[in-house]
Amino acid sequence: MPDPRPPRALRLGVAGPVGTGKSSLLAVLCRALSGDLALAVVTNDIYTDEDARFLRAEGVLPAERIRAVETGACPHTAIRDDISANLDAVEDLEEEFGPLDLVLVESGGDNLTATFSPALVDAQIFCLDVAGGGDVARKGGPGIARADLLVVNKTDLAPYVGVDVPRMVADAQQARGGLPVLALSRTDPASLAGLTDWVRALLARYRSGAHIPTDPGPVAPHSHSHSHSQGRGNPHHGDSTQP
Repeated sequence: MPDPRPPRALRLGVAGPVGTGKSSLLAVLCRALSGDLALAVVTNDIYTDEDARFLRAEGVLPAERIRAVETGACPHTAIRDDISANLDAVEDLEEEFGPLDLVLVESGGDNLTATFSPALVDAQIFCLDVAGGGDVARKGGPGIARADLLVVNKTDLAPYVGVDVPRMVADAQQARGGLPVLALSRTDPASLAGLTDWVRALLARYRSGAHIPTDPGPVAPHSHSHSHSQGRGNPHHGDSTQP
């Protein structure tokens, strides 16, 4: 019987500001999906492989299926402006371990303007967290407004940071004009199931040819007054915090 899968894996990007729980979101997906799907992961950090080491230590996939890209520059550079290092990593994983069903590509922590090039991923998740402030969804940006899925993460922390989660989700829904928003917490199995169900549905659409990749739009012109040194307080440092 012919293999019904497309000639390459679905490539799903995960972007968002530093500390929003992107690495742990990937860990959740790998744990939930690796039993029946063939997965691989590419992580991005500026000068380290910290996020890849986090995922390997969690044991979510065989270590050789988790590759690290050290961007050496702002994270958006490697996911949008010059995708060659990430694309090479994705293609190497597919060649070595294929056929794969899904390759997850995690951006390093960036700001609200970060989006993936459609030449790198087929769909993308943008991740916020309640500790970033209840008003952050209203601030907009291409990732918030037009990513395939917006995750409002760490909702279990809301009582400790004074955030009204239903209002934050409503603001996000208004900013996205009907595109899906998911409130997520590692302590809420229903929300974790909602995330994996969304990915499975996306994969089904991709396999059937019904998924049409869309480009959230280029990052806004910006400059940086800070250096890109890795370390504490660096706004572009990749994150491995829990969702």
